Amino acid sequence: MEQKKETVRTMSEEAKERISGRLSCLENLYFPRALESTVSLPSQRKAIFRDLLSRDVALFLERYGSKLTGNELSEFDSMKDDYEINWHMKRLRSIMSPSEEELRMRSVTVKNRRRAYLDRLVCGGHYFSEEAMREREPYLHHEYVGKFQDQSGRRMARPGERWSETLMRRCDEAALVAKIRGEQQRMGVPERDWVGNDRIQEEEEEEEEEEEEEEEEEDDDEAEEEKVDDERRGGSNEQPVERDLNEAVVNDDSLSNPGRVSLEQTVSAEELEDRMDQFTYIMQQKFLLGEDQEHLDYSKIDNDETLDDHWQREANIDAEERYFADD
Repeated sequence: MEQKKETVRTMSEEAKERISGRLSCLENLYFPRALESTVSLPSQRKAIFRDLLSRDVALFLERYGSKLTGNELSEFDSMKDDYEINWHMKRLRSIMSPSEEELRMRSVTVKNRRRAYLDRLVCGGHYFSEEAMREREPYLHHEYVGKFQDQSGRRMARPGERWSETLMRRCDEAALVAKIRGEQQRMGVPERDWVGNDRIQEEEEEEEEEEEEEEEEEDDDEAEEEKVDDERRGGSNEQPVERDLNEAVVNDDSLSNPGRVSLEQTVSAEELEDRMDQFTYIMQQKFLLGEDQEHLDYSKIDNDETLDDHWQREANIDAEERYFADD
């Protein structure tokens, strides 16, 4: 302990003043609970930093070393004979200027920690629930599964739900639909195919049905007139009958325009489940790639050493399985 006090004295008072002064202007720094009520002002925080630099340099580096610049860290070089201080300095320098091997190992560690956190989120059951994923990526959900589902059910009241909750959920649903429409418009999707445009589609279908009925009535009238003319001329009615049958085949909408069949009718429950699995897989990959910054703090996940326990357990299990497999 006496040796540590001697090494601390080798840091100049000017360096202490400069380092503690800059750190005192930073927000959201860690302080022990006993000091939380006395760190509201920069001057108070500065006094705490200076005291810690004079009392326990290793503890200072442990708590605030990640906030130091390269030049500020160099101020501690004269104290590297102290094993604990030197250990912190090496760790901090490897973070500031990592070697290629350290970068590779860091990348592997981050991937493993994110996958461990992914397993935790999956077990939690909410983050990767369909509702939560739809809120994060409404258009992607719509393209994979939403357009094959009954949208009207999302606006209906749910059992045990209060009216205020139903109204709030409808407002949220309207916001999601607006996001989907905005993306559809950006992608150049025809307006009749926009989500929520069932009314427009119904009107167009009704207009098409009316036009078909008018055409059928006109065809019937023409056929009747031809039949009367043939009877007057004493001709046979076999030819008009054959023509009517041919026209019936041509006018059959299910044969002449198979695209009119709705997509919802062509997707089975098994296919819908498969599309849901694909959507979930994409959302999980987006998380692993770090694309969920709006919803998660990746710095906490990537630096959470407790997540390494997950992979240590997995490694032990794999080792046991290989051992028994060899036997």
